Amino acid sequence: MFPDRFHSIQDGRVHISASQASQFAKEIAGDFNPIHDPDARRFCVPGDLLFAVVVSRFGLSRHMTFHFRALLGDGIPLEFREDGDETILVCDQAGKVYIEITRSGEITHDEQFVEEFIRGYVSASGKNFPHTLKPLMESEGVMFNPDRPMVMYESMSLTLESLDASSPDLELHNADLVANGKRGNVTLEYRLNSNGKPVGEVSKRLLLGGLRPYCPDAMAGVIEEFYRLKARGSQYGVITAES
Repeated sequence: MFPDRFHSIQDGRVHISASQASQFAKEIAGDFNPIHDPDARRFCVPGDLLFAVVVSRFGLSRHMTFHFRALLGDGIPLEFREDGDETILVCDQAGKVYIEITRSGEITHDEQFVEEFIRGYVSASGKNFPHTLKPLMESEGVMFNPDRPMVMYESMSLTLESLDASSPDLELHNADLVANGKRGNVTLEYRLNSNGKPVGEVSKRLLLGGLRPYCPDAMAGVIEEFYRLKARGSQYGVITAES
């Protein structure tokens, strides 16, 4: 399955290098956040890549919730521990948990459906900024620190009515931001459609840090830098989710 080229297996453990994570962020997700650059001081693996590896290994259940507990750095060996039938823990050898997954209901391992769902979900995530977050922050009169934008996954949940839908596509139908001091909670709700009919729902929660009053000029600078990085990626042959 396609996530295989974005990680390796060594001694039974999953390893994700900074270069693999960065390639996934740019090529599959269209995510040009500098925090995913291999030489970034605060580098972390994209949550979307961890999600993709989990579902490619364990399949998609009718009901799944992913709780992102910690940021993952470069090349940390990961273990996938099943705790009964309903819980999966993604952790390191010391037991530190990076993702906790709960699941229930029927499971599909159909490679085509799983890959199409992953690509659809990651493509939708790639549109979070600037398409969704910029107008959301503007409407609430707040924004993240333009010098160190902090946007982190908190959780993601999905409910599938069908496990054999063709060409599943995610459509954003609700977005909400609640600001509390310097932190903000974003909820994004999607409908999963197949051939124009709803076949499931996906909800994602994000955390924004370093909130401050909204500044149009500062935000314009962040967006300009985003598209500069995207253009540079295209120049080097990176095909993004939005290309």
